[in-house]
Amino acid sequence: MSQNVYQTLEEVKLLPLYTATDLSYIPKVEEILVENHVPLIEVTFRSKLAGEAIKQLSASGKLLVGAGTVRTLKEVKIAIENGATFIVSPSVVPEVIEYCLEQEIPIFPGTATPTDIQQAASYGIKTVKFFPADIYGGLKAINALSGPFYDIKFLPTGGINEENFLEYIENPNVVGIGGSFILSEKVIMEDNGVKMNQILQSLVEKINKL
Repeated sequence: MSQNVYQTLEEVKLLPLYTATDLSYIPKVEEILVENHVPLIEVTFRSKLAGEAIKQLSASGKLLVGAGTVRTLKEVKIAIENGATFIVSPSVVPEVIEYCLEQEIPIFPGTATPTDIQQAASYGIKTVKFFPADIYGGLKAINALSGPFYDIKFLPTGGINEENFLEYIENPNVVGIGGSFILSEKVIMEDNGVKMNQILQSLVEKINKL
């Protein structure tokens, strides 16, 4: 399963960040992702519905469902119990990383500095989240950090949007990009997913043209 997550991210290049506040939209979320061949989603722990949303999205087996904004051991356990197949943290949280490694669950710790990256690398982690990408120098920073950390791949999030996402994806040091612009509950609520489906379709088409 771990290879599956890394391989799928490398192929699809998109990791939608999704915060659930209304579970009635979960079937629509799955439908949009499957229809556009984006079988990945990171459900954030920014709402109390995260565990249940992960459980419902995992049920069909059509998606690789991960948990994001995971900052505590309690959250990582809830996520995995509900079917999360990978974990994303906003920073390097040793207890979360160690638990994921024990459970053989892929973990993408949030990094921004050489110290963060080195700490993640000391656990044998080869792909790190770079967050917030725009605040910490974007592609210029990724290129600079890839010098000494030549064996590390980056998953940037934060400040990435429809205007600049292709620049990140084209960078050889970037495995894929994350963001709520890829899939937003708020946008789905506007017209039950019609606009959101069009947005994701457009993003995928632009990637396929590269």
